Amino acid sequence: MTLTYYGYPKCGTCRKAKKWLDEQGIDYTDNNIAETPPSAEQLKEYIQNSGLPLKKFFNTSGLKYKELNLKDKLPTMSDEEQIQLLASDGMLIKRPIVSDGKKVTVGFKENEFEEAWSR
Repeated sequence: MTLTYYGYPKCGTCRKAKKWLDEQGIDYTDNNIAETPPSAEQLKEYIQNSGLPLKKFFNTSGLKYKELNLKDKLPTMSDEEQIQLLASDGMLIKRPIVSDGKKVTVGFKENEFEEAWSR
């Protein structure tokens, strides 16, 4: 099983997640979320498979999120508009995102990775 991983090299949380995957010997395809963010279609699939609300996919502590004043704008946007916005800029997406095509994790919490990705 090879996972799809979206992260940002300068992100400490992403580095912890990659270290955990590496230590477990888990294969993954490494994608720089800033250079190649997931497409709107991929995001829709990830959102559906994760069982998480759409707002959990936003990097609410990121500079872009704050610059664009998204805290106030998101409530008035449709889901489709929010997904298109996420797909337009990987720095708006909470990271890392890890998926096997069925399961999805967003962010890094060791216990969640244990549950989702341990063999």
